[in-house]
Order: sequence, then structure tokens, then C-alpha cells
Amino acid sequence: MPLLTLITDIGEKDFLTGAIKGQLLRYQQDLNIIDITHSLSAFNYPQAAYVCRNAIKNYPIGTFHLILVNIFDENPEHMLLAEHNGHFIGCADNGLLSMILEETPQKVVSLELEKLNQKSTLFCTNVFAKAISELNMGKTIEEVGDPVVIKEKSALKPNISDSHIEGQIIFIDNFENVIVNINKIEFEETRKGRKFSIVFKRDEIIDKISESYADVPEGDKLAFFNSAGYLEIAVNKGNAASLFGLQGFSEKQHSLQQQYMSSRLVYQSVKVFFE
Repeated sequence: MPLLTLITDIGEKDFLTGAIKGQLLRYQQDLNIIDITHSLSAFNYPQAAYVCRNAIKNYPIGTFHLILVNIFDENPEHMLLAEHNGHFIGCADNGLLSMILEETPQKVVSLELEKLNQKSTLFCTNVFAKAISELNMGKTIEEVGDPVVIKEKSALKPNISDSHIEGQIIFIDNFENVIVNINKIEFEETRKGRKFSIVFKRDEIIDKISESYADVPEGDKLAFFNSAGYLEIAVNKGNAASLFGLQGFSEKQHSLQQQYMSSRLVYQSVKVFFE
């Protein structure tokens, strides 16, 4: 039974997520559809890349991943289908694919869309469903699509020097724990055994890495590396994002804040200083 994961930014309040699954099953009734999330923030590429990258890598080789995120960033003429490290990824040609993979996909083709006045999410889903069905019947990716040069966006990376790392908040989870785009390898390579201070909201400091929430008393802040290997800031049985005024980084919001200087001060970055 072929596996397909579904990741979208459309929410679950109306019929659309159910209709997407119906479109997919019309082409292949034995498709095992697994919901990852439908709650990604609109237009937030760093958040989407973090969630997609760290979900996809846990699935078996041969899994299909349908990512319907910001698919109408522009009026699309085609969708993308990539094959990378044994996984198949379908998404819009909006730069997200390169952010997820953090490299050029091994194989990628375009799935052409008919020139209609209005293209809907279900219309695009139907195009993906047809291609996935053809792959499951034995066709190669080159046989179901056309050659394409994709749009690329660089993954959001921390600013690293010998004395400090400045990272951006890329995700805030359901408990308002804050994930920063500093991974454990980068941290340890830059640290070189030195003492450090994790600084956010001007004067909030953490100077040790914990193993679990229970390492600090209830209500205290802590930092640790999560299961994806990224730096996470939390409060034991508390809500770090609200308490410290921390907000996930997005290019759109960052640009607007620079232009208009929002009256509500929020913080989208975290710095680690090494002694």
C-alpha cells in the first residue's frame, strides 16, 4: 500500500482537506494518506521548510509527500514533482523545495497546468494525483513530467562568527516552545568547549543546555536541543513565546516591521555568545 503524506497551510475548518483526499483516492483507492499538518502559517517559508524537512526524513523510501503550501504565490503554469533520496515530493514552484532539501533535488520535473482562467487547489491536486498514480504503475519521473529549471530560495541560516551565533525563530509549537534555526552540530562546532550565554528579549539569559523540562523548576526557562536537533527555548509548564514576546520569523512580517516599526515589540531572533 503506497504511503502519501499531506502537508498544507489551508486549515481544517472547511471541506477542502477532505476534498483533497477524495481527489487523491479517486486515482488510487489503496493510497494510505497520512496527515502531517494543515496548520502552517500562510507565506511563512522558513516555518514550512522546517516542518516538511523534519517530517519527510522519518518516512520509508518510496513515500510520496504532497506539500500544498502557498501554491498561488504567483499564477502558476505548472507544479513540481521531485525525486530525492528515494522520496517523491510534490509542491508548487515557489522556492520552497530548495529550502526543504537545502540542496538541489536529484530529479525534478514540471507537471503542466492547463491554461485556465481560474486554477484551484483541487485542480492542482488532481494534477498531482494523476502523476502519483502513473508512478505507482511503474512509470519513471521523467515519463510523467517535463524538464524544468526550478525557482530557488535559500534556507534561512543563522549568522555564525567565532564569538557568537545569531539565529531566527522558525517555529513555535502548540505549547509555545520556541525553535531556533541553530542546530546542535553548528552550536558545538562554534562553541569549541567554551562557556556560553543564550540571550533573547534583551536581558533574558540561559547559560546551560538541559536534557528535559524536568531539569528546571516549574516556571523556569530552559534551553535544549529537540528531537530534530534544533535549539529550543521553553518554560517548564509554561508558555515561552507569550511570556517573552517571542515570534516566529517570516520574511513578510520582518519586512513590514522594518518599514513601519510595529508598536508592539516582538523578538524574532536569539543570540548565543561564547566566552
